[in-house]
Amino acid sequence: MNIVVIGTGYVGLVSGLGYAKLGHRVACVDRDAAKIGQLDLGEPTFFEPGLYELLQEMQAASRIIFTTDLSSVISGADIVMIAVGTPAKVSGEADLSAVFGVADEVGKYLDHEAVIVVKSTVPVGTNRQVLGRVRAGMNLAGRGDLVDLVNVASVPEFLAEGTALHDFLNPTRIVIGADDTLAFTLLERLHADINAPRVLTSIENAELSKYAANAFLATKISFINEIANLADLVGADVTEIARSIGLDPRIGSHFLRPGVGYGGSCFPKDISALHQIAGHYGYEFKLLSSVIEVNNHQREIFVRRVEEYLGNLKGRTLAVWGLSYKGGTDDIRESAAIDIVQRLFARGAEIVAYDPLAVEKSKAVLSDQITFTSTAVDAVEGADALLVLTDWPEFREVSFETVCSRMLSPVIFDGRNLLADLKLKDHGFVYYGVGTRG
Repeated sequence: MNIVVIGTGYVGLVSGLGYAKLGHRVACVDRDAAKIGQLDLGEPTFFEPGLYELLQEMQAASRIIFTTDLSSVISGADIVMIAVGTPAKVSGEADLSAVFGVADEVGKYLDHEAVIVVKSTVPVGTNRQVLGRVRAGMNLAGRGDLVDLVNVASVPEFLAEGTALHDFLNPTRIVIGADDTLAFTLLERLHADINAPRVLTSIENAELSKYAANAFLATKISFINEIANLADLVGADVTEIARSIGLDPRIGSHFLRPGVGYGGSCFPKDISALHQIAGHYGYEFKLLSSVIEVNNHQREIFVRRVEEYLGNLKGRTLAVWGLSYKGGTDDIRESAAIDIVQRLFARGAEIVAYDPLAVEKSKAVLSDQITFTSTAVDAVEGADALLVLTDWPEFREVSFETVCSRMLSPVIFDGRNLLADLKLKDHGFVYYGVGTRG
């Protein structure tokens, strides 16, 4: 099948390469000429394990091309997939301007039967608006006789950064929302080689399912963080509590890792958007309000814990390990680590930071506020405390004897409980996790 994917951000590029891997012919379109030029040279524009290798493989097999010109590739498309960003507005609602802009452009050029697939995470009702705009564009272009041959479908993505390619090819489910039997049939063919349960449903159900999934996972994170805060007060260990309740199959162990809160490109904006959707329909989503409040407060609790131990932070040197929102990615969008660094800087602390992948992106946000180093050990030189803010596995492999000897004061505040089982007290450290003392 011939697929056009519009948008080469995280979802668009991973999906485009994934469909190419399945044997389809894919054209990826983006208005950013620099990004398209880089991809055309075989260089991904962000880090994701396996992405570089798959890009090279698919280009060598001539299954994927990159262009800024939608009109040059749309004529043979069986499916036109919209995968542009839907960032949060100041109000919290999803910004759909890019989605609608693409819909207008598709309507301008589409001249044959096709299914428009919305891969972007969008509020309920957006898919139907997209179809309306595509058909309006076709009418304006003098192709009104073809509008009934064009339909829309919602196929939300459930990719996790760090495992996105595996998630695409081995999903827990494929959700397809459509009104038209032909659209269902075509999208079944598109995913024919993926062995996963299908949820064939309405457009509205598919649109809401992505928000519901992320909201539930965010709720689990905020819940275990609240338990961690209580564990600190009563002298319990949240890691043991999480292990205990996670063995209950009704609960499960995933997303029961306490820390400094969720971040990234999806959770914050999607939870905020769902909250706004509920408000738009006059429903007070009290649980979601609490999830957002707990997540925001978790970062301040961590900062206060550092402040309570060290006292006035003005002039104190704090080493930070990790700036990306989680290990395995260079993504710093809505990163709790970045937020915490900014709060500490505002209190007068001197920050020295290391991250395996996210330094360059962090410099654009923090360049005048912190010092960056090329190794984790270099970051702790003369530090009054070490703050672990991202769960990079390599931080567990560092020589903690060396770390202890380099620090002015051997105290660790572990915002991810990454080092909780390493018995760092035996190495001479004072260790504080989230809801655990290690």
